[in-house]
Amino acid sequence: MEITEKEQVPTIPERLLVGVVDGWWTVFKMFKFVLPLYVVVDLCKEYGLIESVGAWCSPFMGLFGLPGETAFAFIAAALVNLYAAIAILAPLDLSPWQVTQCGIMMGIAHNLILEGGVLSSTGARGGVLTACRILLAAVAGWLMMGIQALGVTG
Repeated sequence: MEITEKEQVPTIPERLLVGVVDGWWTVFKMFKFVLPLYVVVDLCKEYGLIESVGAWCSPFMGLFGLPGETAFAFIAAALVNLYAAIAILAPLDLSPWQVTQCGIMMGIAHNLILEGGVLSSTGARGGVLTACRILLAAVAGWLMMGIQALGVTG
């Protein structure tokens, strides 16, 4: 297949310029979404709202050795996306191990509504696969808690 004049491949400087501009637009879009969430969570934390509502979630999150406040991040990851979850986790003063544990669990079970819908539209059983992702995230959380209990965390 021969490239015609109309279909010329852009030069490297042109491609770099397009990549840099598109990259900055992506950063800006994420920044407008993540920064307000971070500020809201930080304010809620400052006024004790996160701790009081997190106390309700403590029994469930305690199953994974995590504080109750992390439930907000899991809800954001499941319903919105991982960027929202990161914005919520950032001001919570978690240990590196807890952040890793949350990241693994949320990496398995994130954006469940949208991805479940996409799976269903392809003919797959979206609900079953979504339930499997939630179960796998819970198993990963329990395994991470077990590894931490063994003292392997360094």
